Amino acid sequence: MRPDSASPLVPFLIACAGIATFSAMDVLMKGLSIDIGAYNAVLWRTGTGTLVSGALWFATRPKWPDKATMQIHAWRSLFVSGMALCFFWGLARLPMAEAIAVSFIAPLMALYMAAIFLGEKIGPRSIAASLLGLAGVIVIVAGKLGGSDYSDEALWAIGAVFLSAIFYAYNLILARRQAKMAEPLEIAFFQNFFVAAILALGAPWFLAVPDVGQAPYILGAAVLATTSLLLLSWAYARAETQILATTEYTGFLWAMLFGWFFFAEAVALPTLAGAALIVAACLIVIRKAPHGDPIEPAAA
Repeated sequence: MRPDSASPLVPFLIACAGIATFSAMDVLMKGLSIDIGAYNAVLWRTGTGTLVSGALWFATRPKWPDKATMQIHAWRSLFVSGMALCFFWGLARLPMAEAIAVSFIAPLMALYMAAIFLGEKIGPRSIAASLLGLAGVIVIVAGKLGGSDYSDEALWAIGAVFLSAIFYAYNLILARRQAKMAEPLEIAFFQNFFVAAILALGAPWFLAVPDVGQAPYILGAAVLATTSLLLLSWAYARAETQILATTEYTGFLWAMLFGWFFFAEAVALPTLAGAALIVAACLIVIRKAPHGDPIEPAAA
């Protein structure tokens, strides 16, 4: 198993790039989820992603993963399937920035799941950064959601995004274990493959063939999702979950930008105040020095 980097700065920045790429994919997936539904959007994206990542992985003439590695590929994909369906179902019914804000409970849960499942020591700096980032999210949510009159469907959408966040928190823990056992290209291929295979079980009831005009958006979403997975897998192999989980908060900064650019969403003062707290949390956490890797292969 590869050791962690001497400094968390480079993995932290790579993880930030992965979150930015994933946020760009959210823009395409929101449109696809509205047009063909979350199930079909995720199924066609992961199916296409299997072809894209598979072509790259098999071109390297890889060694086939062992049983333990294959098990964690499949296990993580199960949670990713539930996470993606819940999130994109909610995203189709909520403004992009609001959905991202609700999902930010995940890094906080992941911080403490890392202590339970990975044996990572939670230092006071990481706790302070996590709480500061959460405070930023609360400020944003209070400003954007507090005075709104929501329909029942929108409230269900918030619940779906919250459930997705729970899946995503555990997904971050599995990402750390998985990244210690496999290379990024292998992870990208098997995650796309297993998620597509899991979702394909529902094809007899839910499958819909998208229009030809939607093909570029599906391909774009697949390429962006695969790129994000490669970047995040590289980072999680080299730094602890409690360091990298805080990078998830930067996703809201991208949501603000993309929401304004693609959907003409105004940026309110509470949003800016919350974003400032999120950035401060990130600056705090990257100054933490990592300790020895606590993960054993058998733990996966």
